[in-house]
Amino acid sequence: MRLLKELSKVLSILTVLISCTLSAQEFNATVQVNAQMVVQPSQTIFTTLETSMQEFINNTKWTDQEYKDEEKINCSIVFVITDYDNDRFKGNVQVSLSRPVYNSSYSSPIFNFKDSNIEFEYLEYAPFFYNANQFENNLISLISFYTYTMLGIDGDSFALEGGQEFHIEAQRIVSLAQQSNSIGWKATDGQGTRFQLNNDMLSQTFKEYREVMYGYHRKGMDIFADDQKKAKSSISQEILKLKALNSRRPNSLIQRLFFDAKADEIVSVFSGGPILDIRDLKSALQQLAPNHTSKWRNIKQ
Repeated sequence: MRLLKELSKVLSILTVLISCTLSAQEFNATVQVNAQMVVQPSQTIFTTLETSMQEFINNTKWTDQEYKDEEKINCSIVFVITDYDNDRFKGNVQVSLSRPVYNSSYSSPIFNFKDSNIEFEYLEYAPFFYNANQFENNLISLISFYTYTMLGIDGDSFALEGGQEFHIEAQRIVSLAQQSNSIGWKATDGQGTRFQLNNDMLSQTFKEYREVMYGYHRKGMDIFADDQKKAKSSISQEILKLKALNSRRPNSLIQRLFFDAKADEIVSVFSGGPILDIRDLKSALQQLAPNHTSKWRNIKQ
């Protein structure tokens, strides 16, 4: 076992060195592994896992596109480990993503999702490889799934359904990972799963979500520096489009995703600057995201 770990350590180092020679990758990810709930004499394996995952995301070339340093996608992934035994991990993961706003130093949050039920095996210093056509292990699938989901959501915020190819790649990961029998990959695994997240992203039933993600950012946030009143009007109009989605599927996962990411920003946007008539918007917000009622009360206009 010791020899295997040493060989794995060497392979891991070589993988990182090779990856670093590639052209500019897509992500500027920060990964954190919180194992405070686990009684473990040595925390080394959690530190190694954290470093390995962050390097895997940041040093892998996930697309055929070229990203300048300032174009890299900023995201945060926090794994909370609740149980660890013999290289088996259980817990949850919080994934957060933002995208830059044109002519501004501001980054707009676009994804904030908690996966409450994750499990995987990890041998310390084991190398990370993504194979698009084969299931490797549940940890690689977890990381790759959220990486492509983030690429998809980021792409959707810049062009109408601009992230389609990445959501489809995430769908491929879901399909391949179903052979693992780990929870979260199948339709029968319940609500708020990876399967449901990906299925809803690609479903026409929830098409307004991706339409609004595009319009809210390109027609609203990205012109904010040039014309605040027009930007606020556009953002309001885009949010109101979610009423159609809500009428079909009230309180859907995809709708909650939108407001979990955007609630604070919406309050900020409509609490200053040029004054608009937002009575319809405030009424709609109460209906669309009642769990954020305390925040909607803080809108001052």
